[in-house]
Amino acid sequence: MALTWTIGDVRVTRVVELEAIGGSRFLLPQATREAVAGIRWLAPHFADAEGRLKMSIHALVVQTPSRRIIVDTCIGNDKQREMPPWSHMQTRFLEDLTAEGFAPESIDNVLCTHLHVDHVGWNTRLVDGVWTPTFPNARYLIGRDEFEYWRGQTDEGQGETMIFEDSVRPVWDAGLVDLVGTDHRICDEVRLTPTLGHTPGHVSVVIESKGERALITGDFIHHPCQMAHPEWAATVDYDPQASTATRRRMFAELAGTPTLVIGTHFAAPTAGHVVWDGDAFRLQV
Repeated sequence: MALTWTIGDVRVTRVVELEAIGGSRFLLPQATREAVAGIRWLAPHFADAEGRLKMSIHALVVQTPSRRIIVDTCIGNDKQREMPPWSHMQTRFLEDLTAEGFAPESIDNVLCTHLHVDHVGWNTRLVDGVWTPTFPNARYLIGRDEFEYWRGQTDEGQGETMIFEDSVRPVWDAGLVDLVGTDHRICDEVRLTPTLGHTPGHVSVVIESKGERALITGDFIHHPCQMAHPEWAATVDYDPQASTATRRRMFAELAGTPTLVIGTHFAAPTAGHVVWDGDAFRLQV
């Protein structure tokens, strides 16, 4: 059964593609087992007794009174990727999504917080050898700065060319993309907020309804250990100084507030509240 949260009139549902324990040093090299074991509040939810990080790749479906929005679309099936475990995957993600009541045809918006490999994969699926939009009735919302940056990298034959070509360009060519600003409002309850640094146009998602508030992080934070150490920038951060500044700013703004923080890569229980922990922060679940 998928995890769900209610924020006023809005319901958020987590649909998992992959979960993993360990193997994340390529992403957060400073998060050694010894360092992680010293952050005692991470166990048992976010790290095991040996100090290995627990992480998840999942989509979040935001259901408002007026629309269904899927935030980030994971890695996808059948796609050739540089990381062998992520290449030519065969998962039941779409079946699981449908089983939760969210058939692809029922989605109104696909929102990409940024255009990295594990956030755009199910934008498309392979149909008769052609990459085809997975959500045919949706408008795909992509940050204008984010899109232009990665399209420029592709045009120069650099960066994430393969990812852009199989997971972004097909929905653009189908006329399904709306390029939006980093503060775009999607509907009364859902808007974007800029959280730059991980990528040039990275955004997080703010949900507000009936006096309640939640934030879907995207990748300005990959794991709760970065609350204890905001300076632990990910190796894939476009601008590590900017991403660190964003983490410090966001945690300070969130600490002690009732805002529910839903982590895009946080293992179950995936959501909690940021509180001060000395000079740093922790996630209270």
